[in-house]
Formats: sequence, structure tokens, C-alpha cells
Amino acid sequence: MRKQIEKDIISERIVQVIKTIYDPEIPVNIYDLGLIYTILVDDDFVAHVTMTLTAPNCPVAESLPIEVHDTVKNVEGVTDAKITLTFEPPWDRNMISEMGMLELGFL
Repeated sequence: MRKQIEKDIISERIVQVIKTIYDPEIPVNIYDLGLIYTILVDDDFVAHVTMTLTAPNCPVAESLPIEVHDTVKNVEGVTDAKITLTFEPPWDRNMISEMGMLELGFL
């Protein structure tokens, strides 16, 4: 039970630091933009993040996953970070959070 609480706290820390990373072409953080599909912290406190990009040919296709890795790996309590880049399902505008839609002026 205690380990699950620790994992939940670490997961929340990960969300908060991911919210500091922005897509360079869209003024919304990548979490609210809907680019983060899953965040799982395993029993060894390794963070597993599944993410996507706005498009496969995105200009930051090489650098953004590295930035996410380095940022998540430095979260207090995380022992390592594993980033999986996927395009299934493909990202679309409907994945943007309500906060992201507000920031973009869509609401």
C-alpha cells in the first residue's frame, strides 16, 4: 500500500514537470496538448512514459522525446525513465485538454 502511494506521488510529480515542456510551435505544454498517452511508475520506481508527436515529421521528433526523458529522469523518486514514442493512435486536436483549449483560445 505504501509503495502504491509513493508511486502515485511520483506520477503526480512527473505530470507537473512534463507540464513545463512546451511544443515549440504551439504555445501549450505537451501534457495539455495531449502528447502524453500514459505515465506508469513500476515497483522499481522506473517511469514509463508513452508519448506521441503532433505529426511523425514534427521538427522536434528527435529532441522532444530526449527532453521528456531527461526531465522525467530527474524527478525526485524516479530511478530511471523509459520513453516510448508511438503514433497509434495518431494525435489530433481532440486530444487537447480543456486547459489547453483555453490557452489556445478555442473555448
